Amino acid sequence: MRSIPRLFLAGALGLGAAGAAQAAKVEKVDIHGLDEAMTNNVRVSLSLVDSIGKELSGRRLGYLLREAENETREALEPFGYYSPTIKVEDSRGTRLIATPSTDTAAQARSDDSGAPGERGGATGADAGEGDKNAADGGNAGGADDGAADAPAAAPARAGASSPPIRVTITVDKGEPVKVRRSDVAILGAGSDDRYLNQDLAAFRPGPEQVFDHAAYEASKTKISRRLAERGYFDADFTSRRVEVTRAQHAADIDLVWTSGQRYDMGAIGFEQTPKRIIRDSLLQKLVYWEQGSYYHQGKLDRFRESLARLDYFSSIDIEPQPDKAVDGQVPVQVTLTPAKRSIYTAGVSYGTDSGAGVRLGVERRYVNDRGHKALAQIDFAQRRKTATLQYRIPAFAWLDGWYTFSLQGSDEQTDYIDSRRIELVASRSGKINQHWTATASLHGLRERWAYYDELDDDPSTQEVYRTATFVYPSLRAEYVDVDDKLYPRKGISATGLIRGGLEALGSDANFIQAQLTGRWFKGLGERSRLIARGEIGHTFTNSLTDMPPSLRFYAGGDRSIRGYEWREVGPRIPAGDGRKAYALGAKNVVTSSVEYERYFNESWGGAVFVDSGSAFDDQKDLKMRTGVGVGVRWRSPVGPLRIDIARGLDDPDSGFQIYLNIGADL
Repeated sequence: MRSIPRLFLAGALGLGAAGAAQAAKVEKVDIHGLDEAMTNNVRVSLSLVDSIGKELSGRRLGYLLREAENETREALEPFGYYSPTIKVEDSRGTRLIATPSTDTAAQARSDDSGAPGERGGATGADAGEGDKNAADGGNAGGADDGAADAPAAAPARAGASSPPIRVTITVDKGEPVKVRRSDVAILGAGSDDRYLNQDLAAFRPGPEQVFDHAAYEASKTKISRRLAERGYFDADFTSRRVEVTRAQHAADIDLVWTSGQRYDMGAIGFEQTPKRIIRDSLLQKLVYWEQGSYYHQGKLDRFRESLARLDYFSSIDIEPQPDKAVDGQVPVQVTLTPAKRSIYTAGVSYGTDSGAGVRLGVERRYVNDRGHKALAQIDFAQRRKTATLQYRIPAFAWLDGWYTFSLQGSDEQTDYIDSRRIELVASRSGKINQHWTATASLHGLRERWAYYDELDDDPSTQEVYRTATFVYPSLRAEYVDVDDKLYPRKGISATGLIRGGLEALGSDANFIQAQLTGRWFKGLGERSRLIARGEIGHTFTNSLTDMPPSLRFYAGGDRSIRGYEWREVGPRIPAGDGRKAYALGAKNVVTSSVEYERYFNESWGGAVFVDSGSAFDDQKDLKMRTGVGVGVRWRSPVGPLRIDIARGLDDPDSGFQIYLNIGADL
């Protein structure tokens, strides 16, 4: 039997609808009494909102107002509120819908065939619902609802429209439904799995917590996914039921999986299509697990990352095949599509010191079926020229990485320096774990240089150049632990470098050089973040004048001290007729920066920053320089773009400096 308040409500609304024959438009729907998430969910659930701005017949409008109460109620259930008090009013003051604050009947909702309703129009705790009391399952609109399901009546004739209507929905959420009993378990081999038991212990909502559908669904999905990730391919639900008793504001959860056996890693097969470019035996070296070891999706994910780092293939498809398992071992099929073999690059450049220039390059992703790579690149500018040759061989012993051999020559003829350099480097790089990478290398360097203030203008005077030969090892380590490598909001990154040479082993001077840089990221709200950066470096040597310019420290410019030109801060040759001062390089460097970024929408933002630091030989020569500035930020399709304008506060060479950067700032 239908409850008296609902019958009264249906009758009153029916009379109200019958009395409004003329057409009307809904101008706005206001929702009060809810937080932002609940308000948004109610709004997207309301048929009334979809009709804003449309001309409606009186009968159709009456139906939508009646449905607003029911749709609002259903939209609140995913948040755990099953007995709200809802009042729907319109600006004409002729309609009022009020519902009781609670229902006296109890309702059971079972999870026999589906997941809990999701926010955004969901209508219950779970699909496959059943009522303990049919009276509580009636429609709020009463007997008129069946007729209202018909298409909307045609708009009234011209001139019959009433003024636009504003609808206000006021909600008192009432007491939330809380979990009274929670029986969540895994039967079978998975019952002893430590990680699955951790997920069970973390299942939400737990006893005495609000029955939030999103939390319930997320916890259930997490356990189901974890079972598959850890090789329990036969896992299925034994019981899946949630009962909600409205009168007692209580929910009882009964959720049980049967895990079945845990499968092991089987044989791995490779298919390269449309043609094979790399030996399967080479790819097999990336498989770090033994056949017959326990199955885990993380092994395949790490394997995929290793294949991607090789940069041989345009697509990588790794498919476990549990349906083909033999003796509990799951075979894995890897399908690879080769990438384009050659990469050609070309570009133009301009620098205040180097002048206009072009860059041309070619890289062979794979030279042969052993996976070797080769690169050649030329940077040809007016006053600075560089040529680079590089050959790489994949390395798998100890750490996945590369053996790299490179030869680089450069010639710099600027207003300040005449320099030529040739360097041969042999290195071994590798990824230690998800955070650490390292590169060990051996360098052979020959450099010749002279500063123009040391040369006179007499063409008969023989030019005197300084030369240096250094043979030295170096070790470079990088640490990255951030939440997003493209736009980090939480975490740190750091790079450490140590290198040194001895006269007894082919260097012109004894030296040890250490440098450490780091960045710290902290999100502030949804669209802001704070970035702190620091750098410190020191050279242990008694022969700094014998060190070539490429082995000295500099400060100034982007990623150093903004507001000053590149290498402006530190020991310099004084300015002369027609030329500016020029950096000599220093024994030590220290810089720091604090930056605040704020995005105004999903793509555009701004920044303010303060940079400070110096490059110096002795502590008595330390003179800190500070720069301040503002910037524009854009999340472009190719990565973050940063444009900064800054001014130095301590006697800069120029008033303002502009900097442009593209890419992650790690």
